[in-house]
Order: sequence, then structure tokens, then C-alpha cells
Amino acid sequence: MKTPTQTNTIDFDSAKLQRLGLGQPSPLSARPVTLEQLRQQLSQQLQTSLEPQRVLGLFFREVQRLVPLDALAYQHKPSDLRLEFGQRGHHLLSYNLSHEGDDLGELVFRRNQRFTDPEQGDLEAAMSTMLFPLRNALLYRAATQDALRDPLTGTGNRIAMEQTLNREIDMSRRHMQPLSLLMLDIDHFKRINDTYGHGAGDVVLKTVAESIKQQLRNVDMVFRFGGEEFLILLSNTSREAAALVGERLRHAAQLQDYFAAQTRIDLTVSLGCATLLPGESVESVLRRVDSALYVAKREGRNRLAMAG
Repeated sequence: MKTPTQTNTIDFDSAKLQRLGLGQPSPLSARPVTLEQLRQQLSQQLQTSLEPQRVLGLFFREVQRLVPLDALAYQHKPSDLRLEFGQRGHHLLSYNLSHEGDDLGELVFRRNQRFTDPEQGDLEAAMSTMLFPLRNALLYRAATQDALRDPLTGTGNRIAMEQTLNREIDMSRRHMQPLSLLMLDIDHFKRINDTYGHGAGDVVLKTVAESIKQQLRNVDMVFRFGGEEFLILLSNTSREAAALVGERLRHAAQLQDYFAAQTRIDLTVSLGCATLLPGESVESVLRRVDSALYVAKREGRNRLAMAG
């Protein structure tokens, strides 16, 4: 059955005041709050956080006091942010949010009953109070991500790796799920820099990083460990499954086209693989995956070695 859809685009710079319903009481009866009361409460509450999830979660919770909803979904493609609250319904209202030319993402309301025109107006009025808190949260998130991102490859940096690895190890123990690591190194990378220059080396690093990302799940994470080495964190992944991922990464990197001054560069990578042991520390598992990588390089490169 085709899902009924109502799609809208809102530019808050040109939205009409009458559509915002400023000062107008809700036309529906038996509501816990009026539109104006909700707007005042949202204006105060949404300013208390710089986290998009917190801002949207508060909005979803409070707006239901005015318009019943089953779910709220949000997506901001530039920052790869996706959030969803509640359970999906059959009917939806979709809004593309923007302000002064800035893309603030897509907001989708869902429920099993069709939205009325007055309800749509109330939702749009309520959304106007979320404009600046959401924009500020997105700006803060972007600044935070930049501080944790390697500027060349777009992967996480060492600070992000340390924070994430400690968190993932804690979650692995709490939920008794396996956690595996891959350490990937570009073979003979110094030779590429010496022969073609550091500009070509940078292109190779970015291409390898992109190749890694394309082979991973959304829940997997990749970090630039240093130089030409990348650490891949595979949550809820066994030793055997991690080895398969490693081999997939190795083949994908080898199949990529790398060029310098119109000359194709033949490139291979080596990998080490380790799975977290019971009670093992961050330092220990990093040491084991690095040792496994050393074995792969010592045995001829272009291969994957498993930690003992």
C-alpha cells in the first residue's frame, strides 16, 4: 500500500507570520497547552542544549502536548546525522529546513492518522522556535567533528580513536559482544612519496581512506592511526568475521586506481587483526593488532595476519 505523503519546504526567512499562528489559540479543544504556551516553553527549553539529539528529542516530547505524533525523523546529510524518535506511522509530513541559504536538514513527522490543516499550521509554528537552537547545535557539532577529524582523509584522528575505543570496549563488556580491530598499512608508502612527491602521497591516502569507508557498515569506524596507518573498529564482530572484512578491504584497496603524473601506481596494503580478550586493556589490544600487522609485513606484505 502506498504511504500517503505530504511534503513541504520551509524557508524560515520567508515563512508568513500568519502560518506561524503567532498569538492564535489552538482551534482544537482538549489540548494540554495552547500554541502560544508551547512556543514559550520551547523557546526556553531548546536553548539549554547544543546537542542535536537533545534539541530534537525535547521538541518531539513537547510538541506532542499540542499535536499527537507517533514518530519524528530527522536527517542532515552534510553532517551525516540521522535521528529517529518513536514508532513510524502511515501518514507523514516532511519539511526541508533552511535559513539564510543554510541547509538545516529534513524533518519528518509521522502518525497513523492524517494530519489536518490546523495541525500542520501548529507544527510549523512550533518548528519556528527550533530554528536557532537547531542551527547552533549543528554548528557546534560541526566544530566538534572537525576537532576529531583528520583534515586530509576525513577519518577520525587519534583523539577520536582513543575516546571511541574506550567507549566501545566498555560497551562490548557490558553487552557481552565481540569487538575486533583491524590495523591497515599502505605497503611501501615512502617509495610513493619519494618517487612521485608528497602531493601524490596525499592523494593515495585519501583514496585508500575512501576505499575503506565504502566497504564498512555504518556502525564501523575508521581512524588515521598515524602516517599511512589506519585503525578500523568493528563493533559486535567476531574474529572470523573481522578477518573477512580485512580481506575485503585488502582486495578493494588493490583494485582502486591510483595515478601520479598520469602514471598508474600499483598499490597494496597489509593488515593486522585482533579481537578483544576478556578483561583486556586498550593498550594491550592495540599492541596485539599492531604486532599482527608487523607479522603481515614481515611475511611479504599484501596480506592479513591474525593476532594470537
